Amino acid sequence: MPTETVYGLAADAGNTEAVLGIYEAKGRPRFNPLIVHCADRAMAGTVGEFTPLSERLAAEFWPGPLTLVLPLVANAPLAALVTAGLSTVGVRVPAHPLAQALIRKVGRPLAAPSANPSGRLTATTAEAVREAFGGRIPVLDGGRTESGIESTIVAAGTHALVMLRPGAITRAEIEAAAGVALVDPTANAKISSPGQLRSHYAPNTPLRLNARSVREGEALLAFGPRPLASDGPALNLSVTGNLREAARNLFSHLGELDKTGATAIAVMPVPFSGLGEAINDRLKRAAAT
Repeated sequence: MPTETVYGLAADAGNTEAVLGIYEAKGRPRFNPLIVHCADRAMAGTVGEFTPLSERLAAEFWPGPLTLVLPLVANAPLAALVTAGLSTVGVRVPAHPLAQALIRKVGRPLAAPSANPSGRLTATTAEAVREAFGGRIPVLDGGRTESGIESTIVAAGTHALVMLRPGAITRAEIEAAAGVALVDPTANAKISSPGQLRSHYAPNTPLRLNARSVREGEALLAFGPRPLASDGPALNLSVTGNLREAARNLFSHLGELDKTGATAIAVMPVPFSGLGEAINDRLKRAAAT
């Protein structure tokens, strides 16, 4: 199903066999939990326990691309596989009208990780989903997704917020709404939400980050009005240096360059400010081996 961020591989979050189908289709490690998509705050409250701080963020950003990691409600109507045995659950309310219509039609929360084989590039079009799964997965075609990058994931405690994954909502926007600073996970912290694997979001072609020149045989992923000189395939995330446009183009451009037969993809530096934090997070994980 399409969401405003990327396409999600959706299943009834309370049906163990359906959720198992997600893991099998993606080849996803069972220790990697799934995000639960709900129609509204009331449905989200059946699976996650809210604090005043998480209530504030939900009121500000839902429906929208924010996932809140909350304490799991006792006897929540979820298959155990969804939370990978954790005592917390990642929940969000998507804004895309097709996602909303599907959840309301089913009448129950839907588990929906990104619709791609585990570790590979995230799909931002229905065609990319069909290609990734060889046409085996039925797709609700909602066109190209708006954000092009996954939701921001925040663990929301009583008095503190932890940034588990940067995404379509910036750190500054969350801190302004919450009135508290986001902290980062401690070093070597256990996986507590999707998107924390070291190697993730990767094309088949190796990435070379912060490139200052393009080597022979390489493709170029450029950013800004002064791209590097290149004789090979080249795409620009945003000629004007617009980070929102760059986020929207990230996975689709990587996917196109991945098909060129280049020996590697040289990636120009992208600023870390605003959405640049999320873009650089995806690029770093895509380049990891």
